[in-house]
Amino acid sequence: MNAASPHLAQLGARGRPTGGASAAEARAYCAAVLVRLGFGVLEDSFEYSSFAGAWAAPAAGLLLVSCAIGFFAGRRVPALGLASVAVLVIGLALLAWLGRRGVLDFALMRRRGVNLEATRGPLDPSVWLVAHLDSKWQPVSMIQRVLSVVATSVGTVVMLAVCFAPVHFSDRVASVSLIVTLVAAIPLLLSVVSDRNHGTLDNASGAAAVLHAAELLPPEARVGVLITDAEELALAGARAWARGRAAGVALNCDSIDDDGQLTVMYTRGKPQRLVDGVMRAAAQAGEPVRVLRLLPGVLTDSVALADAGWETLTLSRGSARTLRRIHTSRDSLAWMSGSGISGAARVLAATALELS
Repeated sequence: MNAASPHLAQLGARGRPTGGASAAEARAYCAAVLVRLGFGVLEDSFEYSSFAGAWAAPAAGLLLVSCAIGFFAGRRVPALGLASVAVLVIGLALLAWLGRRGVLDFALMRRRGVNLEATRGPLDPSVWLVAHLDSKWQPVSMIQRVLSVVATSVGTVVMLAVCFAPVHFSDRVASVSLIVTLVAAIPLLLSVVSDRNHGTLDNASGAAAVLHAAELLPPEARVGVLITDAEELALAGARAWARGRAAGVALNCDSIDDDGQLTVMYTRGKPQRLVDGVMRAAAQAGEPVRVLRLLPGVLTDSVALADAGWETLTLSRGSARTLRRIHTSRDSLAWMSGSGISGAARVLAATALELS
């Protein structure tokens, strides 16, 4: 299929796993485009632990499954139920630390990544356009992983109630609940990371949209561009970039499919000022927009920036079919042309210009 976006054709033709030669070549392409637009570019290297991005999801699945089994056994041996509660609380606390601070500080599986930062003019940017460049493959799609996170979490809570609730649950109800929980956890347990796809949708499309948005901005706009690395490994690049930096405003772009509505996604508190800006820009561009809170298990760079106090959101485009392609072998140029990128770029550029 011929790509409707020249940036997508260049960036989305092959995978870009963090640390690989293809990622460096894609970053060099982004830098060349931005330099041509008058930006000064800086490569900012950082160290991180790849353990969280590679193994946190299977570890979470194993934790929930183990605790669900412990709660089932706790109906007969109360000490096992109490021990499972302690394991669940400690395990969730460790996973939360690993996914935030641990991705930069954990001593195991240390790696190096490179963010690309671009600014133009003498003043610091008041708004940043952000997209990650790295890609990854998993045996299960994003929608399967999201459903697995939700179903396994609910199942574990049900097993907790089976163990400790004053209401008696029959052996049949307890057994069926446990089996459903174990089956629901399979996609989460399988969520290991490899490099067997091209990452055209996730996230060559988002990087292409940011580059196109930069082309639409006037030279005097106080808008910077950040192309992050290792987003697919627990948001390492965005977390490293935000650490020690004063919080600001960032418009993140992640996964712009050919079809479907533009979607504004946010975490923590709703950034109403940014949402209103996107809505106005989208109305002027004739683009329908929906606003959603990020689904459980879905991570974008705006999550890392929001954790660091930034006013931020993520712009995406797609449908349920989009979620079924992300992280699978179907995420390639054979499945999309990039026809939805220009509309998303116009919305990004207009919003950034208004906010700046």
